[in-house]
Amino acid sequence: MTTIVEVARRAGVSVSTVSHVVNQTRYVSPATARSVSEAIAALGYMPNSVARSLKLASTSSVGLAISAISNPYFSDIICAVETECARLGLMVFLSDTQDDPDKELAVVQALHQRRVDGIILAPSAAPQAALRYLSERSLPCVLIDRLPDDRFDQVGVENFQAIRALIDHVVSFGHRRIGFVAGQRGFATTLERMNGFRAALEANGLEFVPDYVVTGNATTASASTAAHALLSLPVPPTALVTGNNLSTIGVMRAVRERGLAVPRDISVVGFDDFEWADYFEPRLTLVEQPCEDLGRQAAALLIERIGLPDGQRRTVRLEPTLRLRASCGRPA
Repeated sequence: MTTIVEVARRAGVSVSTVSHVVNQTRYVSPATARSVSEAIAALGYMPNSVARSLKLASTSSVGLAISAISNPYFSDIICAVETECARLGLMVFLSDTQDDPDKELAVVQALHQRRVDGIILAPSAAPQAALRYLSERSLPCVLIDRLPDDRFDQVGVENFQAIRALIDHVVSFGHRRIGFVAGQRGFATTLERMNGFRAALEANGLEFVPDYVVTGNATTASASTAAHALLSLPVPPTALVTGNNLSTIGVMRAVRERGLAVPRDISVVGFDDFEWADYFEPRLTLVEQPCEDLGRQAAALLIERIGLPDGQRRTVRLEPTLRLRASCGRPA
């Protein structure tokens, strides 16, 4: 393996000059820098990244701790974060927390031990231990999608207003009995969407019926079970609102299993547009979240916090888009 001494000898400069060129820690004349670069290329020298990170107190890497990597919504966010970090010259270490608080804490600790410069975290439903660890160690962190703690920088969407737009759309067709197949209990997004759902009903002069709301739908199977329960009520909803893309898939499965047609027998709208939503018949009315912007802004905000650790924390809310299609009609 080529050493820095051999590079210095070939370039005719001191070892410290080679170090300054590699680490960009001091001005070196263009001619000298060119000689060093040519020597590095000729000899195939590879700098010791571990030693370099210890010297610079930076590894040029960030951690991305996120749940349900297989979920298309989070996959889109991951791609956006990686693209932005690559543009900024940063390596991304990705780990799935599986929405388990213990696994989440272990992931955050492991990323810290690997000396990442900061972490982007999609918090679990009970993230207190992980957030306390990050806060006590002053590790730069940005919370993405779920925004439970303004002690940290956060990037998410306007959930409250998005649900209001969905309910207004459903009510405009004459629906008075509206069910909600919500997401996992404890998530900040679930709470915000639940509050938005209730407020939107009240704003439209409709009564909030607790029996029409089912939470805890973290999988398509649980959402399908929830939809069957709602549709089996003595007086069932005439429209169903879903809290995320997995709930949408589960609800549509239950509708088909009961031999119902959308929107003839039941209207369905929901959160999280996804690429293959167009393959449903009819095409679904869904809230599209700006995944690319979420990932890009989270990465940019993390870089800002790494450079300015004591700066004021910010919460960024992005506007989602309501994609109106054909899955909502008048009550049967």
